[in-house]
Amino acid sequence: MTLEEELQHHLAGLGAAQRLRSTHPLDGPDRAHPLRSGRPTLAFCSNDYLGLASHPALADAASAAAREYGFGAGSSRLISGESGLHASLERKLAAYTGFASSLLFPTGYQTNIGVITALAGPDDLIVSDAANHASIIDGCRLTRARIVVHAHADAEAAARALATPGPFKRRLLITESIFSMDGDRAPLRHLAEVARSAGALFIVDEAHALGVAGPQGRGVCSELGVHPTVLIGTLGKAFGSSGGFAACSPTLRSYLLNTARTFIFTTASPPPVVAASLAALELLTSPLGDALRDAAFQRSNRLRTRLARADQPIPGHDLILPWIIGADADALRLSAKLADAGLVVPAIRPPTVPEGTARLRITVSASHTERDLDRLAEKLLDSDNSP
Repeated sequence: MTLEEELQHHLAGLGAAQRLRSTHPLDGPDRAHPLRSGRPTLAFCSNDYLGLASHPALADAASAAAREYGFGAGSSRLISGESGLHASLERKLAAYTGFASSLLFPTGYQTNIGVITALAGPDDLIVSDAANHASIIDGCRLTRARIVVHAHADAEAAARALATPGPFKRRLLITESIFSMDGDRAPLRHLAEVARSAGALFIVDEAHALGVAGPQGRGVCSELGVHPTVLIGTLGKAFGSSGGFAACSPTLRSYLLNTARTFIFTTASPPPVVAASLAALELLTSPLGDALRDAAFQRSNRLRTRLARADQPIPGHDLILPWIIGADADALRLSAKLADAGLVVPAIRPPTVPEGTARLRITVSASHTERDLDRLAEKLLDSDNSP
């Protein structure tokens, strides 16, 4: 077969398995109430948990920075892409997460790849949760280290994996704090003790926790008093902006700056994006941030209560509600039915989630109204839509 024929054959196979994906543009600034093909819709799939992506403070900060600094950074930060905005954001993110320093990356994906590949190599052991994000999985694979995947959220299994015999130079334990597809939490206190006992580096990805969980949204680690070796954060979710960062010691920051390839060999984050992140951080630590977090959790609890009354328990907690269907085709069918009613809740299928657990991943935002939640609940609780 030619390459074109080979690719068409592969795509046809994905289609037959109900796993062919495509994009569907959503317009407008409000991630909870976007326009789809010019029609108002109601979306329950954004990670903009507090509605900051459309907050005027972020738009004003980005606009002012574009006028003062231009838009693109022009090069990597080690060449000429560094600005005072980058340094300021790093200092404030470090203080926000309780670390002495931090290093900013253009995306959260690049942050995980860069940190993991800088800290581990062929002579090392990495122990990773079975539900960790693709960026963690890819980072682990790129190291060529010995990788042991332990049962999800099982600290005892992690301890056994870390005890794997071998002349390893380093041992690393890596987990998310709030898992992106199940909405549940890792047993961070127990895992921290497991890592300490094994002499392992402890890396925690707080992507879905920062801005939302803990005091002033400082994350689950802050809430529990856990201090990992590296805390990974993203700015494209509750912050409403874009980017990622690694919070760590000054020595480790310097090491990452000199060894993390996804930091060294990429153009720096655009100054307007960095300015928007600074504005978001100011909002997150203000009374408004507390009000938005309270509103988001009130909305989430309301939806859970509505669904529980109909004997439809939802696993996880926080602002991610997985409505597990099972079969890929059934999840696609329900997603399409909701779309016809003006509700955007995409079907999540393998390999993003385990086989047989295709689902609607529902995310709740402070921007949703009670009427929005009730409308979704009514559609989900239709007898034809129950898992």
